[in-house]
Amino acid sequence: MGWVSTLSAAKARNGTIALTLLLAACTSTPDGLQVKLPEAPKQAQMQPAAEREHQRILASYGGVYEDPQLHEEIGKLVNRLVAASERPNLKYEVTILNSPAINAFALPNGRLYVTRGLIALANDRSELASVLAHEMGHVIARHAEIREEQARQAAIVGHVVSDVLSDPQMGALALAKSKLTLASFSRAQEFEADGIGVGIAARAGFDPFGAARFLNDMQRNAELKSPGGNPDPRAVDFLSSHPSTPDRVKNAIANARQFSGPGNGERDHADYLASLKGMVYGDDPSEGFVRGRRFVHPKLAFSFLAPPGFTLDNTAQAVLGLMDGGNEALRLDTVRVPAEQSLGNYLKSGWLENVDAPSVQEFTVNGFPAATATATGEAWSFRLYAVRFGSEVYRFIYAAKNRTPEIDRSFRDSIETFRRLSLKEASEVQPLHLNIVTVGNHDTVETLARRMASVDHPLERFRLLNGLGPKDTVKVGQPVKLLE
Repeated sequence: MGWVSTLSAAKARNGTIALTLLLAACTSTPDGLQVKLPEAPKQAQMQPAAEREHQRILASYGGVYEDPQLHEEIGKLVNRLVAASERPNLKYEVTILNSPAINAFALPNGRLYVTRGLIALANDRSELASVLAHEMGHVIARHAEIREEQARQAAIVGHVVSDVLSDPQMGALALAKSKLTLASFSRAQEFEADGIGVGIAARAGFDPFGAARFLNDMQRNAELKSPGGNPDPRAVDFLSSHPSTPDRVKNAIANARQFSGPGNGERDHADYLASLKGMVYGDDPSEGFVRGRRFVHPKLAFSFLAPPGFTLDNTAQAVLGLMDGGNEALRLDTVRVPAEQSLGNYLKSGWLENVDAPSVQEFTVNGFPAATATATGEAWSFRLYAVRFGSEVYRFIYAAKNRTPEIDRSFRDSIETFRRLSLKEASEVQPLHLNIVTVGNHDTVETLARRMASVDHPLERFRLLNGLGPKDTVKVGQPVKLLE
């Protein structure tokens, strides 16, 4: 029920491997921000199951991002939204997640979660308010409880199909209808939460069109991250839990028009940007950094370069990559392998199905023991590498829909770039931060974007970060975000 969903990048069937491109990175930090709001009902008190879910979310999204200035900013926002909501007696606890992913979601007990990536993408208080109000809408409308009941009904349908129906075609049709109903129901919840959220934000005095602007920027962010061009929003969202972004924008605009015309309501652009100054942007230092095709982990002191044309994402579980066009993918993760077990035997040990045993070869990569093998799936074929680095074994899984000798060579060239970082190199790798600068007399979008030379697609990224369209310009005296 979150503001956005994860995007599947590639899958192979028959239990072989699933490569899922998650828009998140992960670290671990201390206890979370808790914004205490008035008159907490009994239902808001955390039960053990909810506490387990809270800990799972922290583990998946990098723990808590500690920033007193942001804590204060969001605390004021939530207090104001609660007072304007349909149920001002509800209590909410807000956690800022230490993740560059663009996401926000809510638990039924009133816990709200928002990533620092989403906070950085928003350009004014009305945009962030629209996200928080949307998540409050899920809590107010009891969507989690309702969806749980729907899922229970779908499970009953599946049980009946498997135990009673003898006609395979009728059984498949019944299951398909139950899944379609569940997906449609969830999309309806998102539209309802959008409507509730716009209303709350408008009654709180914020520009009700903030939701539409932020949804547009979210779509642009997804397009910038998508290798090989813009994704088809219908394909991305088909049978997903969220309506396609264009539909949500249209719905958000229609809801906003019920309250006022464009330009009315508070946006507080300058003050909001001031609260973001110095904020970490992108990957967290303790989990390594993606720099174009290169992944660098200063703490673990290693680096590698993905094949040309790949876009990398650093997730909580692994470093994932996707080739332009989506026909090749990669995954890097780490496992413990007993020192007495050879890497060749590890590749044949069954952790991955359909490994071709005769293809196993042992070799070295820049002085480190390594092994390689091939494996097959229904739609993908795989080139596997294992490299022993210190007490860990790093697993590289390269996947291709049509693996050729040329593609295999590019995979081998990539693994040959795996190496140890020097102390000097490790110390020079620093995270990006948001800086807020004032546009000067001679500044243009292009000159400001050039100050972000270390960032991929600096011009497009500058426009996106500052909510600027392809032809928009900057004005003297205007505050803007830079990545430095």
